Amino acid sequence: MKKTKVAIIFNEAQPEFYVKPGLKDVKNLDFVPYFEVENITPIEEYNLLAERLKKEGFSAYTLNLTDDINILIDSLKKKKPDVIFNFVEIFKENPRYEMNIVGLYELFKIPYTGAPAITLANCQNKVLAKRLLKNAGLNTPDFMLFDTPPHRLTHNLKFPLIVKPAFEDASVGIENDSVVNDNVQLKKRIAYVFEYFNQPSLVEEFIDGRELNVAIMGDHEIEALPISEIDFSEMPPQLSKIVSYQAKWDPHHEAYHKTIPVCPAKLPLKTEQKAKEMAKKAFRLMGCRDYARVDIRLSKKNKLYILEVNPNPDLTESAGFLRSAEAAGFSYVDTMKKILEFALARKIRRK
Repeated sequence: MKKTKVAIIFNEAQPEFYVKPGLKDVKNLDFVPYFEVENITPIEEYNLLAERLKKEGFSAYTLNLTDDINILIDSLKKKKPDVIFNFVEIFKENPRYEMNIVGLYELFKIPYTGAPAITLANCQNKVLAKRLLKNAGLNTPDFMLFDTPPHRLTHNLKFPLIVKPAFEDASVGIENDSVVNDNVQLKKRIAYVFEYFNQPSLVEEFIDGRELNVAIMGDHEIEALPISEIDFSEMPPQLSKIVSYQAKWDPHHEAYHKTIPVCPAKLPLKTEQKAKEMAKKAFRLMGCRDYARVDIRLSKKNKLYILEVNPNPDLTESAGFLRSAEAAGFSYVDTMKKILEFALARKIRRK
């Protein structure tokens, strides 16, 4: 019986970055590279996934695009995989090209895991996503978009506010200073976003409360997995209670160690059910597939607000989606296989 050929495709433009030096070669231990702290690099993780899938009966291999579209095209022509496990999140340092990569998969008529191009485009555009959510009756914080740095600030939003780059992902551009308390701070942060990210600023009301991550899995039929919460109770007073870029990605930053995941979250049953229903509606509305994570804030007045819909969220074993999957009784390999099966089922339905 022919084995299903799985191409695990990712884009690490500088793979040499992940060559691990010995700690004796690192002179300043305050700046030990990320991979020395976590002990496994993304490339190693993709290779490990391929090995695990092989043990499950798949014919799996990895492909690093290294920012070269010809590598992708040549490989798809030559190897003709049955299904693609898509891990490409950025191309040529631009996250908005993510949608173009899956467009190529479509042109080759190869099924792939995760969201289609239109979903990636709509979710990448935070303002459009919020407008779609509001129009569908799904609660999200009030907001404004600044297309240019304002000379004079005019708005009806209630402080505190949070300022975000309009088209970034993975908390890029979200830092402690993103939360502002007056117009002076607001104007300064908007200018910062334009200067460093060269894109519009999304300004929204900051919801002080609990942060919930609702993982959704499935395609034709979907389920909400146990809710994970980011516990801010140990966050020092000088840091905003947000999941900043540093909290996600910088092991040497205090916020990284003070944003503590708890799964399953301890919530009243009614609140849990409502959050899961909101997340499932958002999943369907935005056209997500296979797996997604919906980030929700529960205010101190027990009102739920959708912050973002994240198609193709991080699938590393320590990440939020896998944390919820494990709480639901799925192992890492079980989860990867399920996601592959959803993609393969689409191929069968098209025949």
